[in-house]
Amino acid sequence: MNNINKKYIMGKYLGDFVYGANDGIITTLAVVSGASGASLPEYVVVIMGFANLFADGISMGASNFLGTKSEGDYAKAQRDKEVWKIDNQRVDEIEKLRNIYIKKGFTGEALSSVIENIIKDKKVWVDTIINEELGIVVDKIDDPRKHAFATFIAFVCAGFIPLLPYTFSFSNQFNTSIIIGASTLFIVGSLRSIVTSVGWFRGGIEMLGVGSLAAITAYGIGISIEGLIAR
Repeated sequence: MNNINKKYIMGKYLGDFVYGANDGIITTLAVVSGASGASLPEYVVVIMGFANLFADGISMGASNFLGTKSEGDYAKAQRDKEVWKIDNQRVDEIEKLRNIYIKKGFTGEALSSVIENIIKDKKVWVDTIINEELGIVVDKIDDPRKHAFATFIAFVCAGFIPLLPYTFSFSNQFNTSIIIGASTLFIVGSLRSIVTSVGWFRGGIEMLGVGSLAAITAYGIGISIEGLIAR
């Protein structure tokens, strides 16, 4: 597999991994922070952490599945509609194609040649129309199950990291959880630089900032609720 294909595949699922990992870490950090703020026992943190981890992971994966599937269903519906038009309104569709390439600057023999070559292959013709009119890129229509699985795995794996100190009874559990959770957030954010124009440092800081805000908020709520209950 050449570097171009590797980068394409990485970019294809990078959003799923980053989105899933980011939410997984933030969700778990929020649970840990809220529980610590409320001074809950270690076993409660572990139970709440794992329950949220898998429940939210499934929810995230399912949401991604439905979203990707909806996009694919829409693309298929538009493609079927265009196939019908080519079969039943051929002259109008050729004229539509001609206008598209006129706007691109084609004229004379060049215009006639490109139109002639496109209409020889119905698939190319349909792909061209739905791409130019609707912005649908056929090559980007993927199996929604793969995107859902990528999101779920990233969510669970990354989200488990802040639970490590509680699962294996580390010392200074809360502080350790915050440190490794924050570090993971930064790393996940920096990975966006692989296939995007966002710098690794900026990407890491942005994600760390969002996660920190969520953790601080959860910690504050935990303290507040504990105070209310203790009265």
